[in-house]
Amino acid sequence: MKKLFKFLAYALAVLLLAAVCFYGFAWYKTNQALAIRYDVQDAPLALPQDAPTLAYGARLFVAKGCADCHGDKAQGKLVFDGGPVMKVVGPNLTAGGIGKNLSADDMARAIRHGVGEGGRPLVFMPSPDYQNLGDADTAAIIAYIKSLPLSENKPDALEIRPLGRVLYALNKFPLLPAETIDHSPRQRLAPPPAVTTEYGKYLAQTCTGCHGANFAGQHVPGTPPEFPPAANLTRAALKNWTQNDFQTALRTGKRPDGRELNKFMPWPAMSKMTDDEIAALWLYLSGLPPVQNTPK
Repeated sequence: MKKLFKFLAYALAVLLLAAVCFYGFAWYKTNQALAIRYDVQDAPLALPQDAPTLAYGARLFVAKGCADCHGDKAQGKLVFDGGPVMKVVGPNLTAGGIGKNLSADDMARAIRHGVGEGGRPLVFMPSPDYQNLGDADTAAIIAYIKSLPLSENKPDALEIRPLGRVLYALNKFPLLPAETIDHSPRQRLAPPPAVTTEYGKYLAQTCTGCHGANFAGQHVPGTPPEFPPAANLTRAALKNWTQNDFQTALRTGKRPDGRELNKFMPWPAMSKMTDDEIAALWLYLSGLPPVQNTPK
């Protein structure tokens, strides 16, 4: 029996040592990735200040989900506390927060490249959803942010916690979106706003971060296990839906049978889309090939 206990103690010590060593590796790998600097050379962004542009930017700020992470007036907020994975906090973007040091082009880099001051990679910034956001739409959002009154709000700092570092080291957690984005300079032009598949595809890019590149649904990367998965948006799951059902869901948060959408679905933000935008989005999604998938 003594030999058994001795063996078990030895095995436990080996496992603990291995865990400590792997965590040290995860810490090192995360810090190395955070130390990389990205050179973004997009052309300077023109920033109109006319009232229609600011009004359009105000609507996009909500409809594109910016307010969900940064607050309704860009004052910053806690997005969610993921326990041992990370704490996600949207910083104050006004002149009372980090906005005081950011130019329009700095903000554009953050939005479309996931790159912050000095070329550093931003953590958990959903830039893959916005990497092809048109120049005019990007400029309108930034013009609106810069028009907002100064806020003194000081949200807590974002935290990458131990499990988040381990998952990143195992390539299971997209911690730094800048790693996967094409940073080559290019002009980005949105399709003409109309009820077309092309415009619907452009609008749908902001849905990919949650619903997946093929829109078949998934567990949203980086969220705690208890977070419900994003739904399948292909015809395999929406075959009995109509365009009116889809519009009602985005306007009211309710399915055709009256059940409420997942509480993490940002339908209040998407309700700010116009009827034509929703119609274009539906036209694109309803034309996707059906993918049989039950997100877990």
